[in-house]
Amino acid sequence: MSGFIPFSRASLMLDLVAIAMVGVVPVLAYSIYLVRCKRNLQLHKKIQLVLGVVLLIAVGLFEVDMRLHGWRQFAEVSAYYDSLVFPVLYLHLVFAVSTTALWFYTIVAALRRFPNPPVPNAYSRRHRRIARLAAIDMFCTAVTGWAFYALAFVA
Repeated sequence: MSGFIPFSRASLMLDLVAIAMVGVVPVLAYSIYLVRCKRNLQLHKKIQLVLGVVLLIAVGLFEVDMRLHGWRQFAEVSAYYDSLVFPVLYLHLVFAVSTTALWFYTIVAALRRFPNPPVPNAYSRRHRRIARLAAIDMFCTAVTGWAFYALAFVA
Protein backbone atom coordinates (compact mmCIF):
# COMPACT_ATOMS: atom_id res chain seq x y z
CA MET A 1 0.00 0.00 0.00
CA SER A 2 1.42 3.35 -0.97
CA GLY A 3 2.20 5.94 1.65
CA PHE A 4 0.77 9.37 2.35
CA ILE A 5 3.81 11.67 2.49
CA PRO A 6 3.81 13.90 -0.62
CA PHE A 7 6.66 13.37 -3.10
CA SER A 8 7.55 10.00 -1.53
CA ARG A 9 7.55 6.54 -3.08
CA ALA A 10 7.52 4.80 0.30
CA SER A 11 4.91 2.40 1.61
CA LEU A 12 2.32 3.33 4.22
CA MET A 13 4.33 1.62 6.99
CA LEU A 14 7.56 3.41 6.00
CA ASP A 15 5.70 6.72 6.07
CA LEU A 16 4.18 5.92 9.48
CA VAL A 17 7.58 5.06 10.96
CA ALA A 18 9.16 8.21 9.51
CA ILE A 19 6.38 10.37 10.99
CA ALA A 20 6.48 8.48 14.30
CA MET A 21 10.16 9.28 14.69
CA VAL A 22 9.32 12.96 14.27
CA GLY A 23 7.14 12.58 17.37
CA VAL A 24 9.41 10.29 19.39
CA VAL A 25 12.37 12.69 19.59
CA PRO A 26 10.43 15.64 21.12
CA VAL A 27 8.56 13.32 23.51
CA LEU A 28 11.88 11.83 24.60
CA ALA A 29 13.31 15.33 25.08
CA TYR A 30 10.26 16.36 27.11
CA SER A 31 10.61 13.27 29.31
CA ILE A 32 14.25 14.11 29.96
CA TYR A 33 13.26 17.71 30.76
CA LEU A 34 10.67 16.44 33.25
CA VAL A 35 13.19 14.43 35.21
CA ARG A 36 16.15 16.83 34.94
CA CYS A 37 14.43 20.17 35.47
CA LYS A 38 11.10 19.43 37.11
CA ARG A 39 12.19 16.37 39.13
CA ASN A 40 9.00 14.61 38.06
CA LEU A 41 10.30 11.05 38.16
CA GLN A 42 6.87 9.42 38.09
CA LEU A 43 5.75 11.11 34.86
CA HIS A 44 9.20 10.48 33.34
CA LYS A 45 8.79 6.78 34.14
CA LYS A 46 5.30 6.65 32.60
CA ILE A 47 6.40 8.41 29.42
CA GLN A 48 9.43 6.14 29.03
CA LEU A 49 7.34 3.01 29.51
CA VAL A 50 4.74 4.20 26.99
CA LEU A 51 7.47 5.15 24.50
CA GLY A 52 9.10 1.76 24.96
CA VAL A 53 5.85 -0.13 24.34
CA VAL A 54 4.85 2.06 21.38
CA LEU A 55 8.27 1.68 19.77
CA LEU A 56 8.27 -2.08 20.37
CA ILE A 57 4.89 -2.41 18.64
CA ALA A 58 5.86 -0.03 15.81
CA VAL A 59 9.14 -1.80 15.13
CA GLY A 60 7.42 -5.18 15.25
CA LEU A 61 4.78 -4.12 12.73
CA PHE A 62 7.44 -2.44 10.61
CA GLU A 63 9.55 -5.62 10.50
CA VAL A 64 6.53 -7.73 9.52
CA ASP A 65 5.69 -5.27 6.75
CA MET A 66 9.29 -5.27 5.48
CA ARG A 67 9.32 -9.10 5.37
CA LEU A 68 5.98 -9.24 3.55
CA HIS A 69 6.32 -6.31 1.14
CA GLY A 70 9.96 -5.20 1.16
CA TRP A 71 11.24 -1.73 0.39
CA ARG A 72 13.78 -2.01 -2.43
CA GLN A 73 11.21 -1.82 -5.23
CA PHE A 74 10.29 1.66 -3.96
CA ALA A 75 13.91 2.80 -3.68
CA GLU A 76 15.43 1.44 -6.89
CA VAL A 77 14.52 4.56 -8.87
CA SER A 78 16.42 6.80 -6.45
CA ALA A 79 19.47 8.51 -7.91
CA TYR A 80 21.31 7.40 -4.75
CA TYR A 81 20.27 3.74 -4.76
CA ASP A 82 23.68 2.50 -5.99
CA SER A 83 25.76 4.95 -3.96
CA LEU A 84 24.41 6.24 -0.63
CA VAL A 85 21.23 4.29 0.18
CA PHE A 86 22.93 1.17 1.53
CA PRO A 87 25.76 2.86 3.49
CA VAL A 88 23.21 5.12 5.19
CA LEU A 89 20.91 2.14 5.81
CA TYR A 90 23.75 0.18 7.44
CA LEU A 91 24.68 3.15 9.62
CA HIS A 92 21.02 3.50 10.58
CA LEU A 93 20.84 -0.18 11.50
CA VAL A 94 23.89 0.16 13.77
CA PHE A 95 22.11 2.90 15.69
CA ALA A 96 18.70 1.17 15.60
CA VAL A 97 20.03 -2.12 16.98
CA SER A 98 22.16 -0.48 19.66
CA THR A 99 19.25 1.78 20.64
CA THR A 100 17.00 -1.23 21.06
CA ALA A 101 19.53 -2.96 23.30
CA LEU A 102 20.26 0.17 25.34
CA TRP A 103 16.57 1.03 25.82
CA PHE A 104 15.71 -2.51 26.83
CA TYR A 105 18.53 -2.59 29.37
CA THR A 106 17.76 0.92 30.66
CA ILE A 107 14.06 0.18 31.18
CA VAL A 108 14.51 -3.27 32.72
CA ALA A 109 17.30 -2.12 35.04
CA ALA A 110 15.29 0.95 36.12
CA LEU A 111 12.22 -1.16 36.85
CA ARG A 112 14.34 -3.51 38.96
CA ARG A 113 16.44 -0.93 40.80
CA PHE A 114 14.10 1.98 41.42
CA PRO A 115 11.24 1.71 43.90
CA ASN A 116 7.67 2.43 42.90
CA PRO A 117 7.11 5.39 42.89
CA PRO A 118 10.65 6.16 41.72
CA VAL A 119 12.99 8.15 43.93
CA PRO A 120 16.71 8.86 43.55
CA ASN A 121 18.94 6.14 44.95
CA ALA A 122 22.39 4.55 44.56
CA TYR A 123 21.52 3.42 41.01
CA SER A 124 20.57 6.92 39.82
CA ARG A 125 24.03 7.92 38.62
CA ARG A 126 24.49 4.80 36.50
CA HIS A 127 20.95 5.11 35.15
CA ARG A 128 21.66 8.69 34.05
CA ARG A 129 24.79 7.63 32.16
CA ILE A 130 23.15 4.71 30.37
CA ALA A 131 19.96 6.66 29.67
CA ARG A 132 21.99 9.53 28.23
CA LEU A 133 23.66 7.11 25.82
CA ALA A 134 20.28 5.62 24.93
CA ALA A 135 18.80 9.07 24.23
CA ILE A 136 21.74 10.09 22.04
CA ASP A 137 21.47 6.75 20.26
CA MET A 138 17.73 7.29 19.69
CA PHE A 139 18.42 10.72 18.22
CA CYS A 140 21.04 9.22 15.89
CA THR A 141 18.58 6.46 14.93
CA ALA A 142 16.00 9.09 14.00
CA VAL A 143 18.43 11.26 12.02
CA THR A 144 19.91 8.35 10.08
CA GLY A 145 16.42 6.93 9.51
CA TRP A 146 15.25 10.23 8.05
CA ALA A 147 18.39 10.44 5.89
CA PHE A 148 17.78 6.91 4.60
CA TYR A 149 14.12 7.72 3.94
CA ALA A 150 15.02 10.88 2.00
CA LEU A 151 17.72 9.19 -0.06
CA ALA A 152 15.74 6.05 -0.81
CA PHE A 153 12.18 7.27 -1.21
CA VAL A 154 12.20 11.01 -1.92
CA ALA A 155 15.35 11.71 -3.96
